[in-house]
Amino acid sequence: MKKILAILPVSIGGRLTTSSIIDGFRQNGCKVTVFDELFDKNLKKVLKGDYDFIAGYDFSALKIKIDNSLDIPSLNYFSDDIRSKASGEEWEKYIKYLEEDDNYTFYWDKVLTEYENFKNIHYLPHFVNFEVYKDMDTKPEYDVMFAGRLDTDYRLSFFEELVTKLPHLNVAWFAIDRHYKDARNRAQYPELIDLCYRGFIDNEEDMAHAINNSKIMFNMNSQGISSLNYRTFQAAACKRLMISDYRDELALFDGEMPFYEDFSDLVFKIESYLDDKEAYRQIVDKCYKIAKQSHNSKDCTRYMLKTASKSLSFAK
Repeated sequence: MKKILAILPVSIGGRLTTSSIIDGFRQNGCKVTVFDELFDKNLKKVLKGDYDFIAGYDFSALKIKIDNSLDIPSLNYFSDDIRSKASGEEWEKYIKYLEEDDNYTFYWDKVLTEYENFKNIHYLPHFVNFEVYKDMDTKPEYDVMFAGRLDTDYRLSFFEELVTKLPHLNVAWFAIDRHYKDARNRAQYPELIDLCYRGFIDNEEDMAHAINNSKIMFNMNSQGISSLNYRTFQAAACKRLMISDYRDELALFDGEMPFYEDFSDLVFKIESYLDDKEAYRQIVDKCYKIAKQSHNSKDCTRYMLKTASKSLSFAK
């Protein structure tokens, strides 16, 4: 039985992603000790434990390993650009350690993975825990849902125009409070932001319920080059329709997941899939099967563990 110290980061997106990673380790029979960077104050005590691996999101685990001179391999899952502040304010300080033999990098973006040459870097798209993200067979309250920042003028104006063009639909937006306040202050129609804002979500269970409470989600992927964000796989697992902006890795869904080319195309596809319930059902069923086969937490974390363990065995 592998013993793992898992670091739960401060960022909301990182916490949700890491939760599925932690779940996956446990599904594989690992004993997992979790240190929550947001709430726990007992790091020194936790570090006294005996662990086979330290695992975390972006640089969170590697930073703790280096700062505390830990002699254990690290498993580092990145769904932010490694070479940017998105993965941590001190990324330039810690990136060199990804070159070391016992630090393993798992990167969510295929093109970015190909650009890097760290010894132990591996492409691994997002994955979710299908015991948490599932179809709850409930009647959705929201027609359309967006979860994420409206932190650029393009994203904010896109969202406002969408709500304006679809006044007959119930549109929900989830984000942390400071992003809501920022968007409201910058919005052309702040009353629309107030109308759509539904608060923020910082745990898997609430996110699963919010997705189940929505008929359609849409994406505006903000990071990476080819990749799909975490919400894509959450929606697929819950059998809810995701309409994404175009990304090369939509190929992961064998061409089944719809994408929009521009604003007008998104409006057309939202209205079309809300009207055509049979087409909706066929797509979500196909995307669910693909996601469950290839993007479930148990199999993907097993891949992480086997990759690191095999490399360590050869090193010996």
